[in-house]
Amino acid sequence: MKLSDVVSHAGLAFYAEVALVIFAAVFLSVVAYLFIRGSDLQTLAALPLADDVAAKVEVKQS
Repeated sequence: MKLSDVVSHAGLAFYAEVALVIFAAVFLSVVAYLFIRGSDLQTLAALPLADDVAAKVEVKQS
């Protein structure tokens, strides 16, 4: 009996399906978070280009 026979009859496809569902749930959660918090991300993206210290302090406080 070869290793490929053992693995093919072990019924491991269930684990691949569970992993796919978990990946899809995490991916969709991240996409939803980015759409909901998009305005905050624009502010944070411009932060390294801000010259004044007040803008950096304001973002840290919120």
